[in-house]
Parts: sequence; structure tokens; C-alpha cells
Amino acid sequence: MSVQPFPFSAIVGQDEMKQAMVLTAIDPGIGGVLVFGDRGTGKSTAVRALAALLPKISAVADCPVNSERPEDCPDWVELNSARVVKRPTPVVDLPLGVTEDRVVGALDIERALTRGEKAFEPGLLARANRGYLYIDEVNLLEDHIVDLLLDVAQSGENLVEREGLSIRHAARFVLVGSGNPEEGELRPQLLDRFGLSVEVASPADIAERIEVIKRRGAYEVDNAAFMRRWRAADTKLRNRILQAREDLAGVRTGDDVLRDCAELCVALGSDGLRGELTMLKAARALAAFENASAIDRDHLRRVAASSLRHRLRRDPLDEAGSGTRVMRALEEVFG
Repeated sequence: MSVQPFPFSAIVGQDEMKQAMVLTAIDPGIGGVLVFGDRGTGKSTAVRALAALLPKISAVADCPVNSERPEDCPDWVELNSARVVKRPTPVVDLPLGVTEDRVVGALDIERALTRGEKAFEPGLLARANRGYLYIDEVNLLEDHIVDLLLDVAQSGENLVEREGLSIRHAARFVLVGSGNPEEGELRPQLLDRFGLSVEVASPADIAERIEVIKRRGAYEVDNAAFMRRWRAADTKLRNRILQAREDLAGVRTGDDVLRDCAELCVALGSDGLRGELTMLKAARALAAFENASAIDRDHLRRVAASSLRHRLRRDPLDEAGSGTRVMRALEEVFG
């Protein structure tokens, strides 16, 4: 029997990271999460825990891209059965050094030319459709793979073209990247593509560190008992996420909130409008999660750093970190 992923509710601390994960589960349109920080701080654990927390998806059993209905399957898929099954929300790892064919999929040119068939071996993007694509050490990823991910993340579709042949399929996923900033910086184009960015660190509080060790030990020694202990908390969180998804469209955004967003981004010198748009989406998801009917300044305050810190230009005269700059601007603009 396989060991179940660590319960999301049992993760100690790392509140900003957990909030960002929950918000993208409520509204995948926020655009994914970038997590920078020390090794061993629960980054990959949180991704797998959240995916396990979410309800299973309905998917056609023989469809390699997790299509919900037989008619949604790509034309190159040969279905032996139209049976629809329940399967866990996909979490696909994209390893360093991965080849382009492994990511997007591979066309069998010889078979296509000799038999006239669209022979396609799906890649990681197909498996990640309707789920999560997780990239550890995203700042070390090769540039041409980064470019591929940018194109697909924006279009929601994977297109493979070889020798005049083309294959396409849906590729909509929440992109989650993690890395250590000491090992290299991320390209600005990819940085801006992530909706939210959070910073994690090893806990400095002794009691918190002890609690992390205790919970991890209990999880490994008696997995079944540990999962039973946290089942109710995870179920409650799952229900809140599902309710927030339903309530999301009804959350109101007043003109005063729009002005607050614009003034904050202007004060920070944020390029483009993606900062405002992401902050509004994140604040709306947070409001829905907390059963609020409208976005207020408190919601904006709590998502501002994760929405904006990775979109700021470097200021050689300001040694403060980007998160500190955001909080400082919040005080200046909001009072």
C-alpha cells in the first residue's frame, strides 16, 4: 500500500506559502506560485499535499490528457473505451535536464509518413493537464525549456509541429516552481509569468521546529493513524475551497479597491498591469475563501507582497528586499 501525501493541514508554519497554494486552487487563473527559499522547508510537500487535498477529477480512462468527456479527447487519441473514471488531481514533476520531446511529446514521423497515422507519444504537459506542473530548482532550468513553458502557460494549449505535421492538445495547469536564490536568478520573462511569489525560510522558533519534527515522525511511523488524525481538518479545508470556487464570481470589486491597486503599483514602479490584475484575482479568491461579499483593503494587504514582490525593478539605492518595499509602499498608500 502506497503512503499517502502529507496532509496539507498538518504543515507547520509557512503561512504565506500555504495561502498562495490555496488561492491558486480556488482560482487557477491567478497564474501559479513561485516559492524561493531554503531547502527542506516543505515546498514540494505543500504542492503534493494540496493536490491530494483537492477532490478527484473526472477523466476518460484512456485519454492521456485527462479529458473530462470523450468528445474532448484530441483526435490523435484512439479510445478503446469511453469510460469516465475518478483520478487524483495530477502533480507532474519537470526534472532538470529534461529534453524538449519529454516535455511536449514526440511525433513518430516514420509511422506518419509510411502509414498516414498521427502517431504521438504524449509528454509531461499532457499528463499535467487539469493539474499541477511542479519544477524544482526552476532557476536552473534551460532557457529553451523555459520558452516552451511560457508559450504553453499563456495559451493553455500544447502544439507540436514536425516535418509539416502538427499535434495539439489542451495543457492547462497550475505552474509551481521552487528554488534557492543563491543558486541563480530566474529570467524576468518567467518571473513575471508566475502569479504569486513567496519566500520561505527554516523556522527560527525552537517550539515550531520541534513540532515539525514531531509531525514528520508521526507521519512516517504510523501513516494511517496520522492521516486519520488530520482527515477532518483537510476535509474542512477542501469544502472551504470548493465553496470559494462557487462564490468567486459573486465577490464585488469596488472602484475604491481598483484605485488602491493602481496607486500601490504606481508607487512601486511596477511594470505593466499584470501586478494589479494578479493582486485583484488573489484578493478576490481570498475574499471568497473567507466568505466575504466584497474585496476590502485587508484582503489587498494580505496578498500584495506575494502578488508584487517579483515584479519590482531593482533599485541600487535601496538595499531593502522586495517584500519590505511592498510593505513600505502599503503603509504609504493605505496609511
